[in-house]
Amino acid sequence: MSGPPPGLHYSRDQRPVLLVLSHLRWDFVFQRPQHLMTRAALDHDVLFFEEPVEEEIATPRLDRFERDGVRVARPVLPRGLSREVAVAAQRSLLDGLMAPHAHQRLTAWYYSPMFLPLAGHLPAEVVVYDCMDELSAFRGAPPEMVENERRLLARADLVFTGGRSLYEAKRGKHVSVHCFPSSIDVAHFARARGQVAEPEGMRAIPRPRIGFFGVVDERMDVGLVAELAALRPDWQLCMIGPVVKIDEATLPRLPNIHWLGGRSYRDLPEHLAHWDLGFMPFALNESTRFISPTKTPEFLAAGLPVVSTPVTDVVRDYGEAGLVEIAAGAQEMARKIELLLARPRAEWLARVDARLAESSWDGTWERMQALIEEVEQRRRRGAGAPLAVAARAAGASHV
Repeated sequence: MSGPPPGLHYSRDQRPVLLVLSHLRWDFVFQRPQHLMTRAALDHDVLFFEEPVEEEIATPRLDRFERDGVRVARPVLPRGLSREVAVAAQRSLLDGLMAPHAHQRLTAWYYSPMFLPLAGHLPAEVVVYDCMDELSAFRGAPPEMVENERRLLARADLVFTGGRSLYEAKRGKHVSVHCFPSSIDVAHFARARGQVAEPEGMRAIPRPRIGFFGVVDERMDVGLVAELAALRPDWQLCMIGPVVKIDEATLPRLPNIHWLGGRSYRDLPEHLAHWDLGFMPFALNESTRFISPTKTPEFLAAGLPVVSTPVTDVVRDYGEAGLVEIAAGAQEMARKIELLLARPRAEWLARVDARLAESSWDGTWERMQALIEEVEQRRRRGAGAPLAVAARAAGASHV
């Protein structure tokens, strides 16, 4: 990634704490939280508190490590605890983590409403809800997710959303909702446009190669992948990413589908450089209704044409602009891929680069930080209530 932008440069004893409460693990897939928090770490002590793991132990503990200037804390709990006991244990571990930072200003940054019962008591000067996904629609979502989100929206000062569809879903529930779609580290993925060595695991795979990278879960239409592979056995489908929440045995196993497993964010450009096209075979279901895939601009920055199923934000943000082709099924996807394989790319790449120049993770973090500072300044002027609470007191009907 390119270097973070110049920051505010607090002295060490003035640095505010940014406590990130995340259902996504830091070392799983490098995505929105990692992009933002590595930049935030320039000017904040960033503490990244994850969901717990369970082990055969007698006493809860907190495992800690540091990545890219971010201090990660992972609760480890004994197996079989009740929900109430597990929450109490995590709250105690979190209090211990925060104790040395009691003198610093605190921003609490939630990626999941499920952290509210264990972190809602902390004296945060600013509360941010960065809503990446509609988590209540995901497989295995806890039944109390919706109620916890209602409570978090009542506590939050700022709500950020990961795309336009999510923005439209949340803007009537809070007075300060801001749309921050997926950004892009152009320099990182643009390496795929140059001459880079082919990864060893790719060398035996024939061409053309049609690639996907990302988490393989219930959001992928594996039936579509199988149908496309059977329709065009001369095309090689290269699938990079960890498999979660679905049984690997259900993945289609055709000779031209290559399940390559996870790869590091650092190494992705070297793989994309040796693909011919990208595709995004998302299922159209509740879990994809509000998604704004980060991989869309990442494919484009790598110089790869892309075909996607008609995910709403992809259609509106990229399809209607002619930057991504949209296909509703395997037959149409095969037809669009054939067109893209034969299409000259120079004019398309010029339009892609003009669009990508409008968005960066650096710029996204700068705008988010400016909004946080506005809340802090308002607090110092004595307007102490969170925005949502103040708006309700004033009778705002759209909160």
